[in-house]
Amino acid sequence: MPQPHFVQCYEEDQAAVRAELAQGLRGRPAQVAPKFFYDPLGSRLFDAITALPEYYPTRTEAGVFAQHAAAMAAHVPAGAVMVDLGAGCCSKAARLFPVLQPAAYVAVDISVDYLRETLVRLQGEHPQRPMLGLGLDFSADLALPAEVRTWLAGHGLAQAPRCVFYPGSSIGNFSPPEALRLLRQARALCREGGPGGGLLIGVDRVKPLEVLEPAYDDALGVTAAFNRNLLLHVNRLLGTDFAPRRWRHVAHFNGGESRIEMHLEADGAQTVRWPGGERHFADGERIHTENSYKWTPEAFEALLREAGFATPRHWTDPQGWFSVFWAGV
Repeated sequence: MPQPHFVQCYEEDQAAVRAELAQGLRGRPAQVAPKFFYDPLGSRLFDAITALPEYYPTRTEAGVFAQHAAAMAAHVPAGAVMVDLGAGCCSKAARLFPVLQPAAYVAVDISVDYLRETLVRLQGEHPQRPMLGLGLDFSADLALPAEVRTWLAGHGLAQAPRCVFYPGSSIGNFSPPEALRLLRQARALCREGGPGGGLLIGVDRVKPLEVLEPAYDDALGVTAAFNRNLLLHVNRLLGTDFAPRRWRHVAHFNGGESRIEMHLEADGAQTVRWPGGERHFADGERIHTENSYKWTPEAFEALLREAGFATPRHWTDPQGWFSVFWAGV
């Protein structure tokens, strides 16, 4: 039976992680990057969030793919190499295999350990489709390393079109300038292959506040637990002494920036200490933990064109809450 191939490029620098966290906590305002949500408990809490009735993005995007996958397949070239960014459990890509029929599948996540079990199972289900797990921090630099290009060439796919797949509206975690940089890198990756390649990407849209805000502040408090769990992760990584019960979850839509913001708000004045540093927080002072930008179709199409993509088109749900874009190169 064929086996998936694995390439680990990202190596965590613990000293750099501690320096990044300390710098963020000393900032005015303090901030912690959302990548620190995802320790094992944080990942399980996020999975629970996606099942909440208030959290529309996951099920709405799934509905868009279910309704429009055949139309998308008319634009994605046959025999493309599917490069799945932030693949996780690979379920979204796998559901599209029957209709998109990629020649090979490259699953990208920060660590191949997240991908190993899933890819072994998927490879058994699709023995004819070469699969590779790539451990890469693509938010820092999206480029296929030489070992992956050699692997593709070994399967006769050096000149196969590339389909970069980025579902889940994860692009919303990037500011517009950061998103533009990532999209330009995605375009460069697409151009490495044969003609017809492009980007298939999920994008959450601007919508009424009564829909947006509960998705990030649910009635059961699962998102609040997800946000506060970040403090426990920081305690382990930096040696801080955060007490999560003394921090309130805050989520609101910033209309001027077109983004949901998540914060943790100090419940009473307190001093947080760690080896070599400390930070005093006044009552009500906040730590900014996440942005989730929301787009209009027109604004995101303009961003794709600025990144160099040609002829973007999109599909949406009946309510117009979420879009999936195809942008060719």
